Amino acid sequence: MANLKCIDYGFECDFIAEGEMEEVIENFRNHTEEEHGIDYSKEAIMQFLLRKQGL
Repeated sequence: MANLKCIDYGFECDFIAEGEMEEVIENFRNHTEEEHGIDYSKEAIMQFLLRKQGL
């Protein structure tokens, strides 16, 4: 199971996207665009997940 937390990327926000990788990518992208005004690409979010896993 993958997860991304807004607070880990410099936002003062308690949002956490958890689940399967594709679900996390989509939920995190939607949240950051709607709440923070940042439109991350799917590739950028994938890089966040890979770095978090130490790959």
